[in-house]
Amino acid sequence: MSRVHMTDAGETYHGQPGPERSAGRLRRMARGWGGEDRWRRGWLLAVVAVALALALLLHSEVPNAVGNLGSLWETFLPWGGLLVPVLLVGALIRRSVVALVALLVPAIAWLNLFGGLLSDRTGGTGDLTVLTHNVSADNPDPVGTARQLAASDADVIALEEVATDRVEVYEKQLAKAYPYHDVQGTVGLWSTYPLEDSEHVDIGMGWKRALRATVRTPDGEVAVYAAHMPSVRVQFRSGFTAEQRDRSAEMLGRRIAAEPVHDVVLLGDLNGTMNDRALAPITAQMRSTQGASGEGMGFSWPADFPMARIDQIMVRGLEPESSWTMKGTGSDHLPVAASLNFP
Repeated sequence: MSRVHMTDAGETYHGQPGPERSAGRLRRMARGWGGEDRWRRGWLLAVVAVALALALLLHSEVPNAVGNLGSLWETFLPWGGLLVPVLLVGALIRRSVVALVALLVPAIAWLNLFGGLLSDRTGGTGDLTVLTHNVSADNPDPVGTARQLAASDADVIALEEVATDRVEVYEKQLAKAYPYHDVQGTVGLWSTYPLEDSEHVDIGMGWKRALRATVRTPDGEVAVYAAHMPSVRVQFRSGFTAEQRDRSAEMLGRRIAAEPVHDVVLLGDLNGTMNDRALAPITAQMRSTQGASGEGMGFSWPADFPMARIDQIMVRGLEPESSWTMKGTGSDHLPVAASLNFP
């Protein structure tokens, strides 16, 4: 049996409070946001909100002196936006008008940095389609991975972390679709167009983890670089250890800067995001396909729950038409592809 409520006006409602009771509840809620101290509540939350906005907009100023904190923050910079709803909950609990207004600052800052990546712009088809994938030396299904990549319709494929004992597997599975290829150490290029002048590029690793080749396309020649930067680690005592990666970025940046071919493509696992200042020797002279066009954030690692875009496709001279990540292959990275146009 439903409950019967009698209002002061003598109206009866079954199972629901009367209009005067609802109005009283709204008035009590409104009074909770008022009072003489309404402008004094939540100032700490407001200060944190403004600090978050500054950390987002001025991320390059966050110091690296202690544990490379700046680079670590820049690696996961998009996730800083998750602090906005956390602060919002705090502002609502404190019923702070000041904190709510202050939260607009980091929200706008985040949208200014990453709002353009939220739209899906993967439909365009350009003159040249390229793909990069860290296939993982521990990939349990290299044959399946190679077959999936062969079906991608990319014109040029760069593979990183190709174990020595698996080179023949990728060569065999990709041979029909990609008659031209070269492998240097643990990185390789496969192409539907002829490759010329292929050579190892020294990035200070002590073994071969980068190469450069000229791809002869119907629209002109393109210098294609494939690279696998040194890994980085986050450790409790030493912080974000990325010194070797940073030195490799400087060496690769100098090599690309001296590249005589006008149109250049860099494909690879750079173990860093476009926001990471340590990659400036490269990012300062090349354009990311992720920033120009893409499918959402385009995170590529780790494959099970992507949190960062560390697999990059960057160009100089060419124009990005669209970019996207592909489904997982058994590697701990997702393949990343882009469609490019000649100017």
